[in-house]
Amino acid sequence: MSTSVGSFLHPPGFVSPGLAAVLREGSLVAEAGRYAVRSAGNCRSERGRGSGRQSGRQPGPGAGRGAGRGVGRNDPVILVPGFLAGDGTLRFMAGALRRNGFRTYRSHIHANVGCTLNAAAQLEGRLESIAQRRGGRVQIVGHSLGGMLARGLAVRRPDLISGVVTLGSPMLAPGAHHASLARSVEVLVRLSRAGVPGLMSEDCVAGACARQSFEESRRPMPATVAFTAVYSRRDGIVDWRACVDPLAVPVEVSTSHIGMAIDPRVIDHVVAALSGSLASSALEVDRGESA
Repeated sequence: MSTSVGSFLHPPGFVSPGLAAVLREGSLVAEAGRYAVRSAGNCRSERGRGSGRQSGRQPGPGAGRGAGRGVGRNDPVILVPGFLAGDGTLRFMAGALRRNGFRTYRSHIHANVGCTLNAAAQLEGRLESIAQRRGGRVQIVGHSLGGMLARGLAVRRPDLISGVVTLGSPMLAPGAHHASLARSVEVLVRLSRAGVPGLMSEDCVAGACARQSFEESRRPMPATVAFTAVYSRRDGIVDWRACVDPLAVPVEVSTSHIGMAIDPRVIDHVVAALSGSLASSALEVDRGESA
């Protein structure tokens, strides 16, 4: 573990993925392929329904925008990217959610490389705006660091948030990450010391700022907020055990860390969690896919 990360972020019992673990992230190619195949199938299905309407045939049950939404909630959904990432990395998931009838919103995080407290404050303001516009609470899907931000905000603002779905978010041990991620953190800290604004400082990864963010994300989740934690034992970036919050409904998937954002098999479970139809037990999807 990098000495620049506070020891409290890497509690005993959690292990950083080994140097070779990142090779598992190579499955991203297959996961992207599955998304492409699913998307192509959706396009053909939509064309078929359009043809049916033109010829006077009525679409079958469940056809059209919002199909598959079921009797779930109608709350809007905001998607929050992970470390070093921006909203663009979740555009495929956002598109899939919209095809399932959800109204999605971007976080307005262009690159998640700054102070976590500042990022949380920015996200809180965004949530307030969406909640006011839509007249109700918002659900959050957060990838990696984005999920940790969402979990901390849900504790403070259950009046704004109705549900949280985390994807590979190491909430129990943020410091249990691959060496490549540790080096990225070190680079940001050095640049911050050199005077580059808007980047994580040493306080954000080892000081009071880091401790406050971590402690907020470990407080009990309000009973009024649904909470689902998606994790993968094949995660090559963080210790998968750190992603299984004991207060969440756990969902085990078989993807890379990065691939959780695009694999349609994962997206199916995100849809189920957001609509309130996810079974309250651990699942495996290895057997088998903005405003």
